[in-house]
Amino acid sequence: MSSTQALSFSLDHSMGYVLRVDTSAVWAHVTDEDTLSRVSVGSLIGVQSPEASSTLVGMVDRVTRDWREEEPDDSESDEPTILQSERNLVRIVLLGTHSRISRKEIGTFKRGADSYPRLDAPVWPIEGENLRQLMGLLSAGIDEDKQLDLGTFVNDPSTRAVADGNRWFQRHAAVLGSTGSGKSWAVALILERAGNLDHPNLIVLDMHGEYGPLAKPSGDAPAIGQQLKIAGPGDSGNLDDGIIHLPWWLLTQEEMFALVLDRSEDNAPNQAARFAHHVRALKEEAIVAAGDPALAARFTLDSPVFADLEELVKRLEADDTQMVPGAGTNVKQGPFFGKLGRFVARLNSRKSDRRYAFMFSPDPSTEEFGWVAKLASRLLAAKPGIKIVDFSEVPSDVLPIVVGVFARLLYQIQFWTKDDARTPLTFVCDEAHLYLPADETRVSEQRALDAFERIAKEGRKYGVSLMVISQRPSDVSKTVLSQCNNFMILRLTNDQDRQVVQRLVPDNLSGLTASVPLLDIGEAIVLGDSLLLPSRLRLNQPAVKPTSATRDFWTEWQEKQPNEASIAEAVANLRRQGR
Repeated sequence: MSSTQALSFSLDHSMGYVLRVDTSAVWAHVTDEDTLSRVSVGSLIGVQSPEASSTLVGMVDRVTRDWREEEPDDSESDEPTILQSERNLVRIVLLGTHSRISRKEIGTFKRGADSYPRLDAPVWPIEGENLRQLMGLLSAGIDEDKQLDLGTFVNDPSTRAVADGNRWFQRHAAVLGSTGSGKSWAVALILERAGNLDHPNLIVLDMHGEYGPLAKPSGDAPAIGQQLKIAGPGDSGNLDDGIIHLPWWLLTQEEMFALVLDRSEDNAPNQAARFAHHVRALKEEAIVAAGDPALAARFTLDSPVFADLEELVKRLEADDTQMVPGAGTNVKQGPFFGKLGRFVARLNSRKSDRRYAFMFSPDPSTEEFGWVAKLASRLLAAKPGIKIVDFSEVPSDVLPIVVGVFARLLYQIQFWTKDDARTPLTFVCDEAHLYLPADETRVSEQRALDAFERIAKEGRKYGVSLMVISQRPSDVSKTVLSQCNNFMILRLTNDQDRQVVQRLVPDNLSGLTASVPLLDIGEAIVLGDSLLLPSRLRLNQPAVKPTSATRDFWTEWQEKQPNEASIAEAVANLRRQGR
């Protein structure tokens, strides 16, 4: 709450009066035809409150006209006369209360209606100077060091639209919009604003490598982050600091089984049991070799400790061919003889596939006992604080698991960090529908969902939040979206996506979201804890644009000739699976 010049209304210039009041909305009869022509869905309305020093502020979500029949009072005819008259009505959703302080010309605004208006209470359009005062009041209500500057209000382009940066990031947020609506620019703008802070801590899960330009200076605009990349097929043995290898032993037992175990096989329980037995033994050997007896007494199978894959395969193969002493001098087949062959074959297949080299044949430096701590420091402590992690070369069939492992590892490190030593962390989940599906069909997708749904439900307690970005909200986990308390909704044209958005926002704001298909490029409806009043904004353009701009097909077809050398280079990249 903050103060500024109070709103001023005159009883002589009201647009009408309150006709009906219920718990969700107020209906007003508009008697001023001139004012009606300026009122539309999304317009702000002032309603006289029972409290003399207060005015209720609402938003129009429906404009309608009806006809009613009535008898004239002065009819002298014996025959009944019925007249028809038209009536203009607006439905107003109450959003907040504006109050004047102690008869001074100073006003405050707070969310929520302190009371309901009385019947016949006058209503006014909030326009002109009153609109500028109210919009300025919304921005003035946020301390300067907490302001997240997003753009301007569509209702008043002269006034800055500022959200509360604390509330935007700490309560989970979602940026939703169809392709070409300006979604990537909106995300780049938010990252740019966060990059101006001294110690931002954001991890951008970049599925297509489009946010890379933000990590490079452009003209007068400095780099706001560091670009990293999950190792691709062409990065085997690459020691570049910008390459991240995620070795298989970072996976939990369930995540590993999702990759290589066929649970429909009769021998699946035996395969799972021997895998768990040997991995635990190998991790214990690595811990003992590192000289950490305290850890050796407390680690679990899922602890992120190095295990030698070559040795694991050897031990599984030995189990599969093992002969044990039988009766007398005879030998017989061991308990796992012939039961692990398919499991070992699948493991070897993954191991030899260059697409999975980042996981099954990672850089030897990952074998060092202190490697996990170095990786965590590189992602959570090194400057610049915004890390843009490129997942574009990760095979699509393992993408959910890889993203889930990456997020889970950092979340667990944050979980185990002392309270007073934590720096808040936000995962910016680009193209969330690719790895947080609404209807998971594969075990790998379920494992990724487990990690993010846990963050969505519990992350706030440990200083971890999500910013979910998607062009298909209907394909994103309902559990994750339902935990978001801030929404930036750009143009959405798909009916199923709009229905999801309408279910996510409060019922009394359904009229506001109905305008989503009509938003211009770069316009957004922002609502939630970070903004006192749900508002339609025109977003500022970021200083550095991501590589997601819509191409001018017609113009380029006329001016730009295809380049044969570039096509040949692309074929070479395709063959080696690397740019």
